[in-house]
Amino acid sequence: MAWFRNHYRCADCGGEWSDEWSCTCDDDCPHCGARHMSPCKSDELTEIIDERDGRFVALRSRDDAEDSPDYEEVAVLCEVPGSARPPAKR
Repeated sequence: MAWFRNHYRCADCGGEWSDEWSCTCDDDCPHCGARHMSPCKSDELTEIIDERDGRFVALRSRDDAEDSPDYEEVAVLCEVPGSARPPAKR
């Protein structure tokens, strides 16, 4: 499922905040309660690269994700230079 970090600026009080959603939707201002603020910017986070256990891995938000991205590992890209990765379990 698509995943986004939306950045908002309140038209009423000028407050700024970000929130993560499965779409680029309007949100209510947590500072003054003004309603239906549209994102001024959105970061697409459906697919990301992260460091896990001494490796860089490609992660993708699961198709059945609902209220969190619920990332799953889709590929190991490379070892992190200089990392002391634990030996593989056999």
